[in-house]
Amino acid sequence: MKPALELAHILSAHLHEFMATHAVSAHKFSTLKAIEHCRTARLGGHIDACDSCGYLRISYNSCRNRHCPKCQTTNREKWIMQREADLLPVSYFHVVFTLPHSLNLLCLQYPQELYALLFKAAWSTINSFANNPKHLGAKTGMISILHTWGQNLSLHPHLHCIVPGGGISGSGHWKKARSTGKYLFPVKALSKVFRARYVSLLRSFLSANKAQVDNGLWKELFAKDWVVYCKRPFLGPAQVIEYLGRYTHKVAISNHRLQSISDGKVSFAYKDYRQEAKKKTMFLEADEFIRRFSLHILPLKFVRIRHYGILSSKAKSHDLALARQDLRVTTPDKIAVDWKSICKERLGYDVELCPCCSKGRMREILRFQAARSPPEAAYLLSVALHLKTA
Repeated sequence: MKPALELAHILSAHLHEFMATHAVSAHKFSTLKAIEHCRTARLGGHIDACDSCGYLRISYNSCRNRHCPKCQTTNREKWIMQREADLLPVSYFHVVFTLPHSLNLLCLQYPQELYALLFKAAWSTINSFANNPKHLGAKTGMISILHTWGQNLSLHPHLHCIVPGGGISGSGHWKKARSTGKYLFPVKALSKVFRARYVSLLRSFLSANKAQVDNGLWKELFAKDWVVYCKRPFLGPAQVIEYLGRYTHKVAISNHRLQSISDGKVSFAYKDYRQEAKKKTMFLEADEFIRRFSLHILPLKFVRIRHYGILSSKAKSHDLALARQDLRVTTPDKIAVDWKSICKERLGYDVELCPCCSKGRMREILRFQAARSPPEAAYLLSVALHLKTA
């Protein structure tokens, strides 16, 4: 059976020629190399032996890069388990704030700053509507997740936000949102306020940095309504968790969407939302595919999942505690789970169970370090066999 195509295979075959014609930062280059070498001998690893049947298995180290499609599963599950403890037995709303395409060039020039402004403007908008007695009149919270891509890997910065349907009133009690329909707050009003606040923040940033922009940009930004998309409220905490599982640790493109690489071209599946999410196949030159993927490598140490209001780390001990008390929810114990337990309890497989006899336990007998010229698998297995029988 032919092995499934992975992003690492495309990088291994075409990254060298891509670097010869494109100038990328050291951070982006190191990210691409990490993904290329993920779970290969170049990153080192270890050899396990079954304590029952003697079966030997080589396990190569993961790159652990947040942009790698192979390294998100256990991180995602651990994050979700921690977030489960924060969920309240109330309705939750899903709001998406999107930047217009006319800001794409500035996003490429100042990604860290403009994405940070997106977070700031979105929370400022939600917070102001929540504090307004006309809409809620309470202190609420928000979990926000930055995505920068569209289905075809083009630049499409947007923020997925999860907002509880209520908040803490001035008297310290939980106040339920008035809305029972699709929108937590009026979506057209949200859009106008979000646009005004983001443009104001952007003007201040560009002025402070003496950045020159075409005056026509400001007219263009106000010529059309900005997209603030509201989905129907989640049915309950369980559905919120399912959503978080799909979106939080998502990368620009997952391996299962990749279809083929041939004659220097990459094909991958995508959904055309202009045609009711119809499934299609896109063909790109490998060079262009890598360029588009590189657009979505976030700045070093940039935080792409942020918590605000009563869901922020600073407010949990007070505001979230008040909400739990008023809703009669017990405070959960802190969760500290290692990756092996996550695999067994959440993903349904035991990494230590021998895949050969299904009885013994796999025990580490040899560890090897990352190297420019890593040892061959046959050599490693022969050394391991010698150690096991010695």
